[in-house]
Order: sequence, then structure tokens, then C-alpha cells
Amino acid sequence: MNVSTRSTLPAEVRYIGPHDPNATVDVTLVLRHRSTPPVAAWPQATMARADYADQHGADPADVERLRTFSKKHGMRELDCHMDRRTLHLSGSVQSMKGAFGVDMGQYAMGSSGAHFIGCAQEPTLPDPAIIAVLGLDKRPVATAHFRKPLTQPINSFTPLQLGELYQFPADTDGAGQTIAIIELGGGYQQTDLDTYFSGLGIKGPTVTSVSVDGGSNTPGGDADGEVMLDIEVAGALAPGAKFVVYFTTNTDQGFYNAIAQAAHDTTNKPTVISISWGGPEDSWAPQGRDALESALQDAVALGITVTVAAGDAGFTDGETDGKPHVDFPSSSPSVLACGGTKLTASGTSISSEVVWDETATGNGATGGGVSTVYALPAWQALSNVPAGTAGFKGRGVPDVSGDADPLTGYQIRVDGKDVVYGGTSAVAPLWAALVARLNQSLGRTLGDGHVALYEAGKAAFRDITEGGNGDYKAAVGWDACTGLGSPNGEALLTALRNSSGGATSKPKPKPPGKHKPTRSAGRHK
Repeated sequence: MNVSTRSTLPAEVRYIGPHDPNATVDVTLVLRHRSTPPVAAWPQATMARADYADQHGADPADVERLRTFSKKHGMRELDCHMDRRTLHLSGSVQSMKGAFGVDMGQYAMGSSGAHFIGCAQEPTLPDPAIIAVLGLDKRPVATAHFRKPLTQPINSFTPLQLGELYQFPADTDGAGQTIAIIELGGGYQQTDLDTYFSGLGIKGPTVTSVSVDGGSNTPGGDADGEVMLDIEVAGALAPGAKFVVYFTTNTDQGFYNAIAQAAHDTTNKPTVISISWGGPEDSWAPQGRDALESALQDAVALGITVTVAAGDAGFTDGETDGKPHVDFPSSSPSVLACGGTKLTASGTSISSEVVWDETATGNGATGGGVSTVYALPAWQALSNVPAGTAGFKGRGVPDVSGDADPLTGYQIRVDGKDVVYGGTSAVAPLWAALVARLNQSLGRTLGDGHVALYEAGKAAFRDITEGGNGDYKAAVGWDACTGLGSPNGEALLTALRNSSGGATSKPKPKPPGKHKPTRSAGRHK
């Protein structure tokens, strides 16, 4: 048996009492790959989802053995997905204790937080085929990385204006691509989207929602700001793409199942996944983090680029110990981690772009730093990533950046109101739209584009050399505040074409419509 232990639950978690031993609990067993997935790198040969499932999905022998194990402990099978490597089971609290060695209880986040089911120790893994047992701990694992300005913004932009400032490739609109958006709460209203895109003078994209683990498009709460920001930023910049929003629960179980379902979705077939939710790397249960990483590995192996917000609380990522922390899943080496800048402009030209750090005014700062979990990848070997905690040579965060300061934020519409929002939550969908347009022009998916992006270097990015996010300072080249910098889309497309993965054909679709101002261009009123 592989027994893993978790450090104590977060300090703000309060134990209330034991859970009813006869209550029913649904869990997800995440299983190992049948064979080692191919290492994703640009340019990569994209494997069909069906072929990938056959070669790298769950091993049938593992599944049958675990079915026998679950029946022995009185559990009922709910469903099984060989491609996603999941076996979903239902059983009593007592049966979960017998199978996985956990004592389940009722907990609450803080003195007045919502109650949830949890356990103070990691589940015992009774079989080497199991990567994780998810669902025994229902505590929230992530927060949405968007920011409302606390003071009057000095500038604000429509996504179309930022697309011009960042020189997104001309004659592209994301046609032929599908952008998946993962949401752990909130919702959108189609009437708001129609009004917003009409105000921009463009035809909005097709947006559909998918329910995962009981999550649903449920507008009416604060998380609507996240959902609307994601859809409106990416939708304005890639209106020709198809958008699919996967709504799930804010648990490691829901997060894993949403990413896995999107990656292996044979109906919608996403080519880009945008994630604007996360939490401090060391706040995750190791099994949950390992499970998500395996789903992200599946995504990039299938040719999907995953863009992830790097966090909005500076070098500490909101932790109170004063030490550096990075946000997960942005710290995963499988994703394109997106940091934040403060941008001002005059007309169609950028006047200034520095690291986003408004800590002094309570308006947040970009996340960034060095992972304590994931080792330094080969594609960052020449990036002068600083040593992490205890000298660990870890993966540097972020990879890229874009405007995120709420004081130079994005003009969007949320629940019937026109507002200005910022946060690295806006940068993940901005980069998702850019990747969709690059894919369209290249005639292939970027997938895991780290190697190509880091090789492109200064030519394809606006290097951010001023400012910092606390412990880390901007510098020439990559830094732990804004990564390689903000994009020059046209130069990046040229660099990718000149690399060995460049396509010979370049489709010429109709470009997105021009912005029809309903508010002052570049200035917040």
C-alpha cells in the first residue's frame, strides 16, 4: 500500500464533528495511464482522442481489479471513463474508511464559512493503479483571479483595443477553433453577452455550457464576474471560435473532472483551455494536485494549449506567512502561466507597460515566483530562474503576461452593468484567444508551445523591465513577475512559422469587426 500524508488542514478550517457513518459519499478514483503519454512539445504530432484513449487511457486490467475491490467494500459503481482514467464510486462513510483509511468529519472555513465534508489525512491508496481518491474532501480548492478596482481606474480598454495594442495577427478570428473555459461557480446570461458584443460592433461567438459533477450555469453571484470576464475577453478577441464553458464544483474532484472532460470531449474537441481559478500550490492535497497534473498532461498531449491565471496577490499568493508562494495550476509545467502588467496607451500605441503591483492601494499584484513542487523544465534552463525554497530548482512562474491591473482594466458587462475588471483572470482568456488565432493561421494547434515561445524570446514579446511583485523584480528577459513579457502577436506568429512546426498554408478569414465605441477609447469614464 502506498500511504501518503497531508500536512494539517489550513488554519482557517474548523472541525465541527464527525460525519454520519451511514451517509453516502461519491468519489472519483483517478487511475494511472495505461502507458506513458508522449512528451508534448512543439511541433508535436497530434493524436486522435480515440487513439489516445486506447493507448494511454486506463488499463482495463486495473479497472477490473478495482471494481472487485470496491464491491468488497460495499461500493456501487456510478460510471467509468477509460479515456479520462476515472472510476466513479458511491458508498457509505464507513465503507470509505475501510477502503481508504480516512476518518471523515464536518468542517467549516473560518468562524462563519460554509460547512463541508472533509478528512484530516490523505486517503491511503490501496492499489498502485490509483493516482488519487477525490471526493472525500469537499473543501473549496480555488479562488477566481479577477479584481474589481477599489479606486477610480486611470485607463480602461475593450478587449478589441488590447488586441490592437498587442498586435494580434490580422485576418484571423479564431475560426475552426474551440476554446474551453473551466468555471468553478457563477454563470452568464445570453442577453448580457448579446448586448456586450453588439456594443463592440461585432457578432459574438457561439457559447454553450456543459454541466460537470452537478455544476451548472447559475448566474446571480459574485463569481459571475469571473465567468463574464472570461467569455467576453476571449469572445471579443476570437469571435470566430466556438466557446464551451464547463461548469463544475469548487473541489479537487470537480476541477479534475472538468479538465479531463474538456480534454477528452469528442463532441466539442477543444483546441485551447482557459483557466482563471487557482490556489496556493502548497494548499492543495498532494493527490488532488497530482490528479490535476495528469489531466493537464493529457490535454497538452492531445495538442491542447492550456492558459492559466498566475494569481492576483503578489509573491505570497495571498498566504500570510510572508514567504513566497506560487499558484496552482499555473505552476504546472504543462500550462502556459499568465502573469499581469499595468498598461497605459495613447491611441493604438502602448505608452508604458510595467509589472502590475497595486499592493499599496489594495488593488492586487501579479502572482509569480518559483514552484516548490515541479522541477525546472528544460525550456527554462537558460531563463535565469532564481532558486526557490531551500534552494530547490523549480519551475518559474509565469511564462507570459498581459494587462491585468484593475486600474488599467477591461471594459466588460456583468449582470446587466458595464464595469471595469482586472486580474490575471483576464490574461488567461486573452492568451487563449491569441493561441486560437495562431492555431487558425498556422493550420495546426500550438499544444505545449513552451519550447517555441522561449526560443522566440524578445522578438515575439514586449519585455517588461520595470516594477516587481514583492520579492521578485522585473528584468531583461524572463522574470518571475511577467515571464517573457506581453505579446506581440504578429511577431509571435512569424516566429512560429519560422520554427520547424510552421505550416505552409495560411487561411484568410474575415477579420473581427472594428470596435464601435460606446465609451471613451482607452479612458474610463
